[in-house]
Amino acid sequence: MDVPDVSTQVCVVGGGPAGLTLAVELARRSVRVVVVEASRHFNRSFRGESVSPDSVWLLDRLGLLQRLDGECVQMHRMEINDSGHTVLAADFDRFRYPHPFPVELPQPALLSALAETGAQYPGFTLLQGASATGLLRDDTGQVTGVRARTAEGTREIRAALTVAADGRFSKVREMSGLPYRTLPLNRDVIWLKLPFPYADWDDRTYRIRIRGDQHGLFIPTRPDSVRVGFNIPKGGLKEMRSQGLPLLYERLDQLAPELSKTVREHVRGWADTSMLDIFTTVVPRWSAPGLVLMGDAAHTLTPILGQGVNHAIIDAVTLAPLVEQALRDGGGTSALGAATAEFQRTREPSVARSRALQLRQERLFALGGRVGGSWRRTLYRAVNRSEFLTQRVLAGAYFQLQQPGERVAEVQRDARG
Repeated sequence: MDVPDVSTQVCVVGGGPAGLTLAVELARRSVRVVVVEASRHFNRSFRGESVSPDSVWLLDRLGLLQRLDGECVQMHRMEINDSGHTVLAADFDRFRYPHPFPVELPQPALLSALAETGAQYPGFTLLQGASATGLLRDDTGQVTGVRARTAEGTREIRAALTVAADGRFSKVREMSGLPYRTLPLNRDVIWLKLPFPYADWDDRTYRIRIRGDQHGLFIPTRPDSVRVGFNIPKGGLKEMRSQGLPLLYERLDQLAPELSKTVREHVRGWADTSMLDIFTTVVPRWSAPGLVLMGDAAHTLTPILGQGVNHAIIDAVTLAPLVEQALRDGGGTSALGAATAEFQRTREPSVARSRALQLRQERLFALGGRVGGSWRRTLYRAVNRSEFLTQRVLAGAYFQLQQPGERVAEVQRDARG
């Protein structure tokens, strides 16, 4: 059964942080936008919840931070422990930026707030439970929208610009024919959630534990939980599962013995875990006539330092005014092509810096043996002894937009609510 087609100015495929932020920003600029989202809800477990300080700053500028205040947990400190010794401890309070603290923010809360904000604008339409199944093209091959499967039937959404914001396994990127290469890393990550161990830890610190070539991330999460991610060899999940849960318990015993009892009580099967395939994707060209990629569809990053959501939001606020101006200039192929090319030119250097920093950290984490471990600990301790080096390393990941200066009074309050 066919349902009525839709005509709009911009069609965004993907209702994650990238797509919804872009849609809200376009709707605020009186641009008509339709978001096509496959899921009927925003309940996304083990998705990116870490929001970097620059994105916190942007959410504040967009008027969303106050709405999300009760959902956020500010992180005040990062601590790297290697072989039982703290080798790097960074206090975000020392960074003199308007918003110095990363926050942990459940993605359902962020997406719901964005959807509610977008719904206030007449030009904003969110189609949930709609899956893009094909790209519409004209006689020249230019993309003119998408074909979507919905519960009511097939629907065509025609648009001057189609935006692929459908994540690291982007179907629109595949359908577009734009070339890309995937760089698999040497590890995958097992994720799980546990009750937070308040007797042992404070809930405002990112913890990274390393032992040999094994490492784990321990991230406080609302409400009263800790997200745990630890590395396994690339493609090693099947073998690990064949050895049973005792191997998982042993791995966490080595990295965080204070969680030993808790993990045995709360992880009773592999269904209590989730596996993330770790890779980075490089797309030489982010656009084609009538189409542009953004977020993970354009530049998949790794979980290190929580850069996925950060770059998704920055992409959105960068692309929106460029698209608005192109539409004001007539919305033709030339104007939109120039806008999408400028978007990539503006954003690519920042993405490249984050990717390079992540890959350096990945290589450090993977070092094994006495010599490799000793060299890694020496390097982290050298950075830890120098306030200049500590701030320089972290600023490359967390402070690419904000300018140093006096912090706003608002961020001094407790953001936990």
